[in-house]
Amino acid sequence: MASLLAYFLAFLLFVTYRVATSDPILSCSQTPNPHVCSSMVSPSPLFAQAKTLSGFLHLALQAAKDRAVRVHELASAMDVSSLDKGAKAAWADCLELCEDTIGKLNRSMSSSSYDDAQTWLSAAMANQQTCRNGFIELGSSFPFGSSPFMSYNISESLSNSLAINKATTAAKSGGNRRLLSGGFPNWLSAADRKLLHSSTINADLVVAKDGSGNYKTISEAIAAATKQSNGRSRFVIHVKAGVYNENVQTPMKNLMIVGDGMNATVVTGSRNVQDGSTTFRSATFAVTGDGFIARDMTFQNTAGPQKHQAVALRSGSDLSVFYRCSFKGYQDTLYIYSQRQFYRNCDVYGTVDFIFGDAAVVLQNCSMYVRKPMSGQKITVTAQGRTDPNENTGISIHDSAVTAASELKPVQGSFKTYLGRPWKKYSRTVFMKTSLDSLIDPAGWLEWSGNFALSTLYYGEYMNTGAGADTSQRVKWPGYHVITSATEASKFTVANFLSGNSWIPATGVAFTSGL
Repeated sequence: MASLLAYFLAFLLFVTYRVATSDPILSCSQTPNPHVCSSMVSPSPLFAQAKTLSGFLHLALQAAKDRAVRVHELASAMDVSSLDKGAKAAWADCLELCEDTIGKLNRSMSSSSYDDAQTWLSAAMANQQTCRNGFIELGSSFPFGSSPFMSYNISESLSNSLAINKATTAAKSGGNRRLLSGGFPNWLSAADRKLLHSSTINADLVVAKDGSGNYKTISEAIAAATKQSNGRSRFVIHVKAGVYNENVQTPMKNLMIVGDGMNATVVTGSRNVQDGSTTFRSATFAVTGDGFIARDMTFQNTAGPQKHQAVALRSGSDLSVFYRCSFKGYQDTLYIYSQRQFYRNCDVYGTVDFIFGDAAVVLQNCSMYVRKPMSGQKITVTAQGRTDPNENTGISIHDSAVTAASELKPVQGSFKTYLGRPWKKYSRTVFMKTSLDSLIDPAGWLEWSGNFALSTLYYGEYMNTGAGADTSQRVKWPGYHVITSATEASKFTVANFLSGNSWIPATGVAFTSGL
């Protein structure tokens, strides 16, 4: 009876609140998960005072953060010694991801930028999905649904926050994105532009296998850099030519790694899900610190096709840039995990879902090389992971090329190759003005599982060329589009999709702002 009375009072407060406000978006009934919204937001003593959309958003974000903090406290205190090996590995991922989600919510609460907040909330959604995926990938027997990670409606509250935050930008006039001279977006400083184009490297630290630098491993150099850097200015590490067999993880902000050339400086590893790593943890090189830049490097995972998911590079770095880099693997080579990323003049090698994740990413002037998979496998270039329609994420491949690697060419007729498949319900990927070789199947795109996501995804092709670019026999899914409007296609350019004019110029990487 007491719980019923509490629910009635909350409902009464909710109705009163709706009547007292003129904007219907201020109500929980307009969110994707109204019951979760009411149960989380209505009890707040500040609820009746939130007369504006921004006030309502702040309450929603605060409630989501409070839940996430509680989840982290409970999960950290639990005794996991009895869990199986897979569950322990996935649990460790979830703790790290939950902590990151708390950080993303804090940043969203203090931000005045819709684009920034939507990016960080989208990244928090990716964290929730990745936490769940780890238990599935490793076949854990642990009842994940009863864990703190699933018991506090974090995903639903994030979905509500995404919807409310999106409404805030609809209530305001959209700002004009100014195109800069030289075609660079503003988020890269003039100093970073010089660093990317300079033939001489004034590095803060040097890594060399032969001992001629400050350190012999990249991991040692990053550990030292983390202590030396203030995190606000650019810190440059020069990695001399050589093969560095190590798994690297860097949370350092504003770090730049410069090699001696694609295929000259190579970071390599072989972690994979078959050996007990989650996909998230299998990366040879993992970046979480914002503002990361890599130039003239190769990142690879040598586990091979038989080991399935094995990541060469994972980036969750916001406003990150990869220039003249190569990514080599088979399944899940390049994990464009979350936030805003830009790739220019890069090569990506793989077989299944080899560009995947839930970032807002543009690959421009890049080459995708399809390698020979295992017998009977179908090849998919992309697998985008958007789980909520209000996430601002997706994969845009622009002015690039998809072709067979040398090992596949002699037998490419024995395998079917597709541009992508929908990893998650709202998967979004476009190929624009890209050369598609004859290996692309006439259908173009592949189902993930039956009719899953075929009406909710967004897949598009615009002015592609080559023997594989004919769209006359493409899939007839509701979510597939042959884009004929430049206005529609421009939504997926560097300027519009990444707000790239505000940050890429500072890195110095040449890029095309529009179509």
